[in-house]
Amino acid sequence: MAVYEYRGIQIASGKPVKGVRDAESPKALRALLRKEGVLLSSAVEDSKKAKKRAGEIDIFAIFKRANSTDVAMMTRQLATLVKAGIPLVEAIAALTEQIEKQDLKRIMTTVRERLNEGSSFAKALEAHSRVFPPLYVNMVAAGEASGTLEAVLERLADFMEAQARLKGKVGAALAYPILMTLIGMALMSVLMVAVVPKVTSIFQSMDHPLPWYTQALIAVSGFLSGYWWLLALLIGGGVYTFRRWVRTKEGRLTWDTITLKLPIFGNLIRMIAIARFAKTLSTLLASGVPLLKAMEIVRNVLDNAALEQVVEIAAGSIREGESIADPLRRSGQFPPIVTHMIAVGEKSGQLENMLSSVSESFSSQAEVRVQALTSLLEPLVIVVMGGAVGFIAFAILMPLIQMNEFVQ
Repeated sequence: MAVYEYRGIQIASGKPVKGVRDAESPKALRALLRKEGVLLSSAVEDSKKAKKRAGEIDIFAIFKRANSTDVAMMTRQLATLVKAGIPLVEAIAALTEQIEKQDLKRIMTTVRERLNEGSSFAKALEAHSRVFPPLYVNMVAAGEASGTLEAVLERLADFMEAQARLKGKVGAALAYPILMTLIGMALMSVLMVAVVPKVTSIFQSMDHPLPWYTQALIAVSGFLSGYWWLLALLIGGGVYTFRRWVRTKEGRLTWDTITLKLPIFGNLIRMIAIARFAKTLSTLLASGVPLLKAMEIVRNVLDNAALEQVVEIAAGSIREGESIADPLRRSGQFPPIVTHMIAVGEKSGQLENMLSSVSESFSSQAEVRVQALTSLLEPLVIVVMGGAVGFIAFAILMPLIQMNEFVQ
């Protein structure tokens, strides 16, 4: 069977409809839709449509793609259907009909087609790694092997929703200070380039010495007005060079190690990474994924090269017969409380529960730190902006006051 994107008209109401369906041929698709009361107007095979779009640039493609929230919602609904006793293929078929994102609808239609051909659910998902990462695929494979797919899907939905909540809270808390900083920089640029040169031009016609701060303001304004292109070129070149360096293995490791040592943000970055590590490992182990495979998956979700290296070394030590806690403790990158709780969990056979407790604790601490940080950043940004504007006003008004006193 092939997958088609179709457009048509409902015979009863005359309303236009569109969607994604699988059929053996366009003729079979037309007959299938006719039975459902839809008159087919156009149909494009998904593979041909992908080839057609390969040479085109869709500026709105990022908004059409399925994100982690869409996948989490779909996973929750699929778990409910499977738990109710509906066969997997029928559950995916029913779910596909109500998915709004065309990207995810197309992918799930392809997955259903693979299932009808005899493929396992995990293998069908593995072909779409952009939407379903290795964590998702391996948990589904473990659920299929153990016969607990509905429980694994529920864990996956819980995990993805928790990660999305943490990411959303951090992003929402930092959005206002970042926005205020960008607006402040834009206003300062306008003042220095457009306003200050016009105001300070009156000083040039007066034979009166200017204070050092006014001279400094005029010099900075003149540089920005005349050489803004050079400044933009230097900033753009610096950003490009930095990004090229960070993409290298050595550069990424060096930069991520530096970020973990930053005075305020380093501990926050470490907390978020450890919470993600603990939650992911707990979810994988509870779903039946082998420990070494789970460690490999966890290493790829940390998003920090220094911590990834620690987990990779720990996986090698585990392969040689060591416990999980010992190599993590030796690295010095994991707090003692974390390694202690992991060691206790290993000895008591409650490792998944201990990791879950670590994740909840560090997620809560990260949220508190972010809120405290943003509560300090907001007034700090306002003070810095007010100080900069006050300096400009002071540097302009003081010479005018001095000249007025001199004339009098």
